[in-house]
Amino acid sequence: MSQHTMETESDDPGPLSKRGLFWLTGAGLSLIAVCYGVARFAYGLFVPVFRTEFDLDASTAGAIASGAYASYCVAIVISTVLTPRFGGRAVAVAAGVIATTGTLVIALAPNSLILAGGVLLAGSSTGVASPPLAHAVAHAVVAARRNRAQTIINAGTGLGVAIAGPIALLTHEQWRTAWVVFAILCALVTLWTAASVPGSPTRADVEGGLRHTLPNPLLPGGSAQMIVAAAAMGASSAAVWTFGRDILVSEGQLSEQASTIAWITLGAFGVAGAATGDLAGRYGIARSWTTIMLTLAASTALLALFTGITLVAWVAAAVFGAAYIALTGLLLLWGTRIYTATPAAGVGLAFLVVALGQAGGAPAIGAIAEAFSAQIAFLSAALIAVLGCLMRPRFAEEPRGRFFRPRA
Repeated sequence: MSQHTMETESDDPGPLSKRGLFWLTGAGLSLIAVCYGVARFAYGLFVPVFRTEFDLDASTAGAIASGAYASYCVAIVISTVLTPRFGGRAVAVAAGVIATTGTLVIALAPNSLILAGGVLLAGSSTGVASPPLAHAVAHAVVAARRNRAQTIINAGTGLGVAIAGPIALLTHEQWRTAWVVFAILCALVTLWTAASVPGSPTRADVEGGLRHTLPNPLLPGGSAQMIVAAAAMGASSAAVWTFGRDILVSEGQLSEQASTIAWITLGAFGVAGAATGDLAGRYGIARSWTTIMLTLAASTALLALFTGITLVAWVAAAVFGAAYIALTGLLLLWGTRIYTATPAAGVGLAFLVVALGQAGGAPAIGAIAEAFSAQIAFLSAALIAVLGCLMRPRFAEEPRGRFFRPRA
């Protein structure tokens, strides 16, 4: 959304009914779940079997993951430009089609090159999905319910990860079957999205074009701290997202079932990150950021140091999942506070930099693991999170209180 589009709500079709809001929120939650939790992050769940099937070393596996993050970066820029021109429904449906196609390519991949292409295509769906959903909520949901809708939709990542885990567990070594199931899920959600997300762009959006998509200035005061913080968070989180299950299997010798349950736990507890708004309202964004980044570092270090202890692995995965989703929520709030006139641009910038950090972090962590050990690679990622916690926002906090709600 842009400042211009927010100021021209008279051009919109009007707020949704409660029924329409329910279907939009459900479809948005599901689209984020299949794009982020399945099409993008399920790759890390299957790294052990991919390494065996396609004879991949850690560096190559990390490079493939990096490509998915890079494709996300390109996709989110394109989607941000196209959404005002074509409307939320068209671009959101495109995200679902891309996720469906990408997961199907992975399922049918005959070699590592096609596998990498499928991973890149599937990963790009996340960048395509986020802008149209934010646009649809901004234009079709009344202000009083907008924040709640955004919060619920944002929790889709954890839900998708939690869904991908049991499917992987049930299919065991039949990984191609799992990815066919993922493709079917993506297709079904795409149909739901087409039926539930409001579609038409506003007249002002079409006339405004690109000049209303970009903020002025591009990098206002305080944005540098947010950029560094987001990059550190992305780079540090790449260890668990890409090699989390692999380190439990290869280093900790955990069983297929135990390591997959760790992944399910990660996703399930990620849903708890939806409470980020209340947390930031009570303790402030700066204090919350420092605390949760240290929590992310601790969970990453635990996975490295106690890989063979099942209970510790499960707890560490759960803590990581909650911390990761909470940090994305804090970056969302951080971005809107810096880009007060064009809040969506602030959110887009923050998430773009997270993906850039992950794109750089995944191959670097894989290279460290190859040169030294997986434990040292994960501890390096944890150190990045510790350094990232030192980057704090430089603005007056919102009034703190029990009933705080972040601004749209």
